[in-house]
Amino acid sequence: MGERDEHRARRVWRALEPVHAVTYFAPESRAACEELGTKGYWMSYFALRAAPLGAAHPELVTALFYNFHPGLVARSVPHVWSLARPERFVDVRLEAVDAALHRLLGPEVLAAPDVAKAAVIARDAALAAPTAGRALAAANSALPWPDAPHLVLWHAQTVLREHRGGGHVAALLMAGLDPVEALVLFAAEHDMDPEWLRTRRGWSEEEWTEAVARLTERGLVDGAGLTAAGRALRVEVEAHTDAAADAPWAVLGAERAERLVALAAPLVTAIVAGDGFLPANPMGLRPLVATS
Repeated sequence: MGERDEHRARRVWRALEPVHAVTYFAPESRAACEELGTKGYWMSYFALRAAPLGAAHPELVTALFYNFHPGLVARSVPHVWSLARPERFVDVRLEAVDAALHRLLGPEVLAAPDVAKAAVIARDAALAAPTAGRALAAANSALPWPDAPHLVLWHAQTVLREHRGGGHVAALLMAGLDPVEALVLFAAEHDMDPEWLRTRRGWSEEEWTEAVARLTERGLVDGAGLTAAGRALRVEVEAHTDAAADAPWAVLGAERAERLVALAAPLVTAIVAGDGFLPANPMGLRPLVATS
């Protein structure tokens, strides 16, 4: 299937997600968090992503983020809220993203009319995204909108990607996949190093092995990787995810969605070319623009 044939919601996600990803991949965010006293990548990640929820306890963060080991979350949350209030991390997040986008794109690009046009479309999409059952999308949508167009675009994609993420978790639950099982299938489908993904999400070797055994019993994996049933289930999960993420684009229509893809392309190209995006990422995200 070509890029033009993929689901509209997936195509727009691939086109816009790197704009949000600078939050976690650009060095400005971690540096800003470390000034508040955080240690290491994961403490800044959990602080920045969970901050819109308020001083959330680790059980809530683990539940909503879904595929992280509870112990990995608990090493950062709730301690991180003793370093700074969640509201401060929300402010730091926006300040760091602003600095990163200025460095990656330059002030002239950010002031260009096309960025403002992209921001208008993305904002309309975010406002059309239903948040019922999607706590992270709801928490981000409740935050004040920034003024600068490039930050409006970033905030809109933050809401939209958490809206998509909430639907993805629902799809995994419908498929009967617990967090570590979902990772095992995902790694197998995308030919990811399972050890890298396992450690990246904090699961032990024993927990991973047990998940493989459960999936093998269900006929979803075997010694060669995904079975036909496993591949079909992954297709089903992603189809449900795309369908659940399409509501904003159904409101905006195909023409405006495709216009946003075109407007975002130069920005994403620059972000990917810099250090604002991690090519080997746990999402398995291949940006719509070329990475080389």
